[in-house]
Amino acid sequence: MTDVWITIGVLAVGTAIIKAIGPVSVGGREMPARAAAVIALFAPALLAALVVQETFSHDGELVIDARAAGMAGAALALLAKLPMLAVVTIAAAVTAGVRALT
Repeated sequence: MTDVWITIGVLAVGTAIIKAIGPVSVGGREMPARAAAVIALFAPALLAALVVQETFSHDGELVIDARAAGMAGAALALLAKLPMLAVVTIAAAVTAGVRALT
């Protein structure tokens, strides 16, 4: 077994344990409304942070490059309320265009 598969197995087991902790710790009780609101907002905030980190960093440094231009194109497409397929297509086209020009 390679190190990659061991890592995947450990992460899968760790994920299952983390997912089980919530229901086990709460039991049959109702969660407070404030806690439920924070938990509901945690996943989208984490996803946004990961997208920003992957877009604007390279080797731990802030980088503004074609990926940032693609992100800006996607943001403008979202502001125009275009369908998601169009948003992704525009982001890819803008990124490819900037990479072709630089």
